[in-house]
Amino acid sequence: MDQIDIQIIEALQTHPTATQRQIADIVGLSQNACWRRIKQLEERGVICGRALKLDRKQLGLDLVVFTMIRTRHHSADWLRKFRAHVIAAPEIVDVFRIGGEYDYMLKIVTSNMAGFDRVYRHLIDGLDLETVTSHFAMEAIAENRPLAVRQALAR
Repeated sequence: MDQIDIQIIEALQTHPTATQRQIADIVGLSQNACWRRIKQLEERGVICGRALKLDRKQLGLDLVVFTMIRTRHHSADWLRKFRAHVIAAPEIVDVFRIGGEYDYMLKIVTSNMAGFDRVYRHLIDGLDLETVTSHFAMEAIAENRPLAVRQALAR
């Protein structure tokens, strides 16, 4: 990956609705050369798709909860069951298997406490969880930031 690829990735992250011509102008390439590079980045899996960024507050999704889960089970079969169970709740927008005191961290985005309670009840229904601890976000200081591609590749 060269500096032009990095510039294309940064431009797409910063201006996701820009046309190929606009991206080409930003990075100083012809439209065809830029298109070829974007296609190569997609084929290599560097660009995994493009998503629409929504303002959750405008949609009434005011409550963000980070839920930490500890379990006594660590088998591949249990992980498959857990994965299917959490993916079934659309309010759970991010799921991470983590190291440390807890085994999993979930980011839950919902409208209010009643919405969170529905997700919580779904989580504990049918799963043998040792500990479920939730932390409620009071303010999003920085959210959905672009990936630091240039810094990561400079190492």
